[in-house]
Amino acid sequence: MYRCVSEDMAAGGQDWIDAMSWRRKGPMAMRQNLKLLHLQTRGEGFTDITITSTQRSAPACLNTGIAVISCLQSSASLTVNENAEPPVLADLTAYLRALVPVEGVKPLSSHGELRAYVHDDEGPDDMPAYIRTVLTCTGLSQSFQGGRLLLGTWQAIYLWEHRRAPMQRRISLHLIGE
Repeated sequence: MYRCVSEDMAAGGQDWIDAMSWRRKGPMAMRQNLKLLHLQTRGEGFTDITITSTQRSAPACLNTGIAVISCLQSSASLTVNENAEPPVLADLTAYLRALVPVEGVKPLSSHGELRAYVHDDEGPDDMPAYIRTVLTCTGLSQSFQGGRLLLGTWQAIYLWEHRRAPMQRRISLHLIGE
C-alpha cells in the first residue's frame, strides 16, 4: 500500500494520508490551459521567454501545476540557462557554432575533408540549425506555483534561435494544474 503526504502536512506534523482512501473519494479535477504563443526572434541567439511562458498565459484558476513548453519548429530549441551573465549565452552560442559549423562537417577525428551539407533548401544555415536542435531540445516541462515558474535564482527559459535571420516562432504552452 502506498502512502502519500503533502509538503504542508509534513510541515504541520499531520498524519499521513492513505492513498487508497484518497482514491475512493476521487481526485480533484485538474484544469488545463493550452495556448499558442507567437514570437519574433532577432536571428541567431537567445530570447528570454520566461515571463511570456506563464505570467501572461496562466489563467487565474491555475495556481500550481506543470507547464509543458514546446517549440513548434525544427530549427530552434528551448533551454533553461543562466540569465544574469550575458557572456554565458555568448559562450554557449560559440560552442554550438564550433560543434556544428555552417560550412559542413568534418570527421570527428579532425582528419579528412570538410563535407558540405547536402540539404540547403532554405539556405546554408538551415541544416546546421536542424542539427543544433537535435543536440538541444524542443520541449521542456517546468513546475509552477502561485502562477510563477519554479526556476533557480539565476535561471530563465530561452528560445534558442539557430538560424541567422530573424524568424517568427510558435511556442505551445500547455498548463496542467489546479
